[in-house]
Amino acid sequence: VQLQASGGGLVQPGESLRLSCTASGFTFNDYGMSWVRQAPGKALERVSSINSGGGGRTTYAGSVKGRFTISRDNAKNTLYLQMNSLKPEDTAVYYCARVNLGGTVLNRGQGTQVTVSS
Repeated sequence: VQLQASGGGLVQPGESLRLSCTASGFTFNDYGMSWVRQAPGKALERVSSINSGGGGRTTYAGSVKGRFTISRDNAKNTLYLQMNSLKPEDTAVYYCARVNLGGTVLNRGQGTQVTVSS
């Protein structure tokens, strides 16, 4: 299983970023996926999740609800996270993760750094 996140960078507060995660080594369509993040000195936090298949069910952490949107393109084996109205507290390394039906993380790939600073 390989999960490669990309799209991070340094942005100013209020700006947007779109993260992508390319998956391989498993049948992407069959698994729920999540974005998790870890800020320096803080615990891993689940940011958003999307169910397997068509991805009609999504969940968000309260801190990002209304600003972030998770989506998936099963034809491209790719997971996305559109992040709008970014805040300094969104600064973290963001990882995509394959999860089981119970939401437990099975695999977490290499992350991408997001820094929000003026």
